[in-house]
Amino acid sequence: MTDTVLVVNAGSSSIKVELFAADAALTSLLSGQIEAIGLAPRLALRDAAGTTVAEDAWGLGEGPRDHRAALAAIGTALARVAGQHRIVAIGHRVVHGGATLAAPVVIDPAIRAELAALAPLAPLHQPHNLAGIDAMAELHPGVMQVACFDTAFHRGHPWVADTFALPRALWRRGIRRYGFHGLSYAYIAMRLAEVAPEIARGRVVVAHLGNGASMCAIRDGRSIDSTMGFTALDGLPMGTRSGQLDPGVVLHLLTAEGYDAPALTRLLYHESGLKGLSGLSSDMRALERAGTAEAQEAIAYFVYRIRKELGALTAALGGLDALVFTAGIGENSAAIRAAVCEGMGWLGIALDAGANARGETVLSTPASRVRVLRIPTDEERMIALETLRLLRA
Repeated sequence: MTDTVLVVNAGSSSIKVELFAADAALTSLLSGQIEAIGLAPRLALRDAAGTTVAEDAWGLGEGPRDHRAALAAIGTALARVAGQHRIVAIGHRVVHGGATLAAPVVIDPAIRAELAALAPLAPLHQPHNLAGIDAMAELHPGVMQVACFDTAFHRGHPWVADTFALPRALWRRGIRRYGFHGLSYAYIAMRLAEVAPEIARGRVVVAHLGNGASMCAIRDGRSIDSTMGFTALDGLPMGTRSGQLDPGVVLHLLTAEGYDAPALTRLLYHESGLKGLSGLSSDMRALERAGTAEAQEAIAYFVYRIRKELGALTAALGGLDALVFTAGIGENSAAIRAAVCEGMGWLGIALDAGANARGETVLSTPASRVRVLRIPTDEERMIALETLRLLRA
């Protein structure tokens, strides 16, 4: 039997899992997901070579109807194809750790209760994370479970970076900027220390550009500021999320346009961003292919906001030594990377067009004062690393 660490990333309508060998290399053994939970679920698991080793699909309204049932289906599939592997620890992505949970923790009843109390701060994510924890406790009783937080990497921010100009009583009640995508940023900081240690000790802006998008200012491996704030709605425009918005717009929608809280939630989380601007799609690949005026304007706004936030985060750092692109768009769209860096010579950025087109690790020219890099992120591996560390401790 091989000892393994299972990583669970439970989203609103899908659950990703990855199984790692509990060894120094943390070898990935199996990975996969179940999608469209409660609609027409689809389950697929792949081995390390990318070969599909388990696959199931259900019709509309059939199959797993909730996260517990979906995780049970994943557990059955894992048992079918990975019977020789023994799960010794389970790591979970948990979106919100609040103001106090600044590092991964072993989940016990007190921690479980604390995470549940944070659900109002992340109502679209936290309940699903908790469902994953509860389901795994039932499927693997007695196995250590670890919560790894999207907010934890940002807990060392200076006060001015995390506060709003609101009455102090609201700060004490948790109304503050938390920042998200911390697992991705922690992984990039770790990888940067391996591939370019001299840069990792300096001033770095990481652009996590995907369906969810944000940017983070990092100095000497620590988060200084982030574009996301109280919720994962803030900052950059995303696939379906609005990004930064004048709060007066929200007040106007509530008082003059007939929106209530549920309708406003749908608008800002599911109908805005690239999808809302383009009227076409939340997928950057589809927008790049479409070529319509609306698609081009959506892309232009996305790029404009990235460039604007790059300037702001550079100011927070007091200068810039490196810009790192990561996540789905950041890793795969040479056109977006080029557009972000175009005309940025004033900041010290000189992009190598050939290296960028080829998707190399170093994208800047030798003469560029600011290094530009492309580093794939791996949140699941980061969770596995932290889970294994706590298991050994």
